[in-house]
Amino acid sequence: MIPTKKEWMKALNDRHGTMFQEKISSTTVAVCGLGGLGSDIAIALARAGIGKLILIDFDTVDITNLHRQQYKANQIGMSKTEALQENLKEINPYLETDIYTIRLDENNAKNILSGADIICEAFDNAECKAMLTNFVLDKMQDKYIVAASGMAGLGSANAIHTRKISKRFYLCGDEVSDVNDGIGLVSSRVMLCAAHQAHTVLRIIANEFEV
Repeated sequence: MIPTKKEWMKALNDRHGTMFQEKISSTTVAVCGLGGLGSDIAIALARAGIGKLILIDFDTVDITNLHRQQYKANQIGMSKTEALQENLKEINPYLETDIYTIRLDENNAKNILSGADIICEAFDNAECKAMLTNFVLDKMQDKYIVAASGMAGLGSANAIHTRKISKRFYLCGDEVSDVNDGIGLVSSRVMLCAAHQAHTVLRIIANEFEV
């Protein structure tokens, strides 16, 4: 049975406190890239009761995604935006989502991301990572960006960390490992990095900043 919105909010308020939950519920986060990082970030924030998620990815769900991304076997062939939106609604039926099944670039980024308070970079491609980070820092200076670098392989979980690069730029990961080294991406370590990103979002909302 699906809880009512009143019941849902009471559960969140009891857990997080009413004042903090009001801040979470009034925040919009853009998740750019819905692979291993982005799908885990979105789920963590949906469970926390985030107000709105802007979900962006051009790709479709493939069987090779299922070992580390938050999709189901029966969603193979669906766009990642629609599949993740469907899964998030099962977790949090009162979550507001906007989806963009496109490739984010410098020509469309400002229009798509303008409504976000915090932007999570969750791309696989190094050039796309750099493009988005540089664009936000240069063109959208009122936004926070939480990016990722280094989460591949079987390295220690303790090497994943969060670092404040500048006032509105945070970087999560080990900053060393590369997807082309060793066995590549492993679900558990990707999830660790995504958890760092989602937790950083919540800390920003709470005005708890890294030093």
